[in-house]
Amino acid sequence: MEYAASTPDQLGQVLKSCRKKRQLTQGAVGSKVGVRQSQISVVETQGAKANVETLYKILSALRLELVLRDIGDPDSTPGEW
Repeated sequence: MEYAASTPDQLGQVLKSCRKKRQLTQGAVGSKVGVRQSQISVVETQGAKANVETLYKILSALRLELVLRDIGDPDSTPGEW
C-alpha cells in the first residue's frame, strides 16, 4: 500500500497510522531499532523536528520505505509546508 505525505506533519501522521495498524506502541517501535519512545512521539507529532537517521530507523521498524516521485508540472509553484 502507498501513503502520500507532502508535509512533515503528514509524514508524522502516516507513521502513526502505520504503527497503530500494526498494533505497535511507540515504545515497541523504538526498542526494535534503539530509539527512545520520546523520539517516536516527536516524529509522529512534530515531523519537522525529526532527523533523517531517526526517520529511517522508524521506517525500518515499521517495514516501510521512502519513495520519491515527481508530483506534476515542473513549471508550477512548489507547495509550502
